[in-house]
Amino acid sequence: MMKSQSAWSRREFLTAVTGTSAAMMLNPLAGWAINEVDPRVAAIVAATMGIDTHNHIDVPLTQAEVPGPTIDLAGEMKRSGLSAICMTFAVDYQKLQKTGDAYDRFLNGLTSMDKQLAQNNMKRSLNLADLRTAHKNHQPTVIQSVEGAHFLEGHLERLAEAYNRGLRHLGLLHDNDASVPLGDVFTNPPNFGGLTAFGADVIKECNRLGILVDLSHASADTVAAALKVATRPVLVSHTGLDSRLGQNPFMANMMRPRLISKEHAQVVADTGGVIGVWTHLADSPLEYAQNIRALVDVIGIDHVCIGTDTKLTPSGPRPGGDPGKRHDDPPGDNHKDGPGSGKNQGRVGERTNEAWKDQKVGFYYAVVDAMLKTGFTGEEIGKVGGGNFCRVFDAATKGHH
Repeated sequence: MMKSQSAWSRREFLTAVTGTSAAMMLNPLAGWAINEVDPRVAAIVAATMGIDTHNHIDVPLTQAEVPGPTIDLAGEMKRSGLSAICMTFAVDYQKLQKTGDAYDRFLNGLTSMDKQLAQNNMKRSLNLADLRTAHKNHQPTVIQSVEGAHFLEGHLERLAEAYNRGLRHLGLLHDNDASVPLGDVFTNPPNFGGLTAFGADVIKECNRLGILVDLSHASADTVAAALKVATRPVLVSHTGLDSRLGQNPFMANMMRPRLISKEHAQVVADTGGVIGVWTHLADSPLEYAQNIRALVDVIGIDHVCIGTDTKLTPSGPRPGGDPGKRHDDPPGDNHKDGPGSGKNQGRVGERTNEAWKDQKVGFYYAVVDAMLKTGFTGEEIGKVGGGNFCRVFDAATKGHH
């Protein structure tokens, strides 16, 4: 076990993954469905730090609606087996009408999340020490993230304000260009020659403050330029290899622009970065584990993590946007034919704990089981599950408070 992964000693970890019940007793998070989970799976879940590096938590972005209905984030996290998520939101689901809209939505989103975390008796982790403490105490925790730097609107000083509000993970880009662009988005026509001068300044300021830079949604040219500017390792939290298109031709065609080539992935890994594998284009946990294996085979076990691009909380309207619609929704999908019932209804793949049809156990339990069946060792699962992310998160935030 890597030291950055958890406070467990190697001996404790090896004892746990042999299938003894000691680890399950030590971690109540492992006990919610013990009759349905292989003891060896439960032991690995307890011994490792499972982290979803890109999980959407939908909260209101307008002041009148803050903080929105109470969400059972702690309960869903315990069910999942995950120790932490990078809790993210975006402000560009609905067109930004005027200057200041993105900033207002960002501040309201943070305030909503402040109150939701308080209601769940949860705290943000600001560094690796916080993650370790939460894991040791069996307390689910979050790393505050935002997808897209639209809220800056050209004002670099807003990064420091965001940092002081707990932001530690910045997705530089999202689906739509910011009012003051930061770089080319990989699903849009190239307009800026890759990274813009402002985008470069934002990366430098994140490195100075101690905010992890996420290059998801960035074109290959943007990524290449960003890596020349960055002085700390980066994350690409949610994507997949363009050679892994899944079984659904419609989804494959729609999602292909969001996938990366082996060459693109290698460039990120060569600078110490880590790439998250999303659950899209995988119809089962086993196929998801195979997608992880495919990326590991290209860039190595130390550069792959989990980044689902799902959400732990119930399905519902996207904040300030088309109700419930996502970039990966099939046409005509009404979000009412998926798993669950009542307020938890949603399509298969939308929610983390219902990522696959007929899923009976929490997300991380399902993934660990599938990774074991795919030939990963307990130590390798620990790296992909959270250890690799912890390394880049520590590198990004080390020396900062």
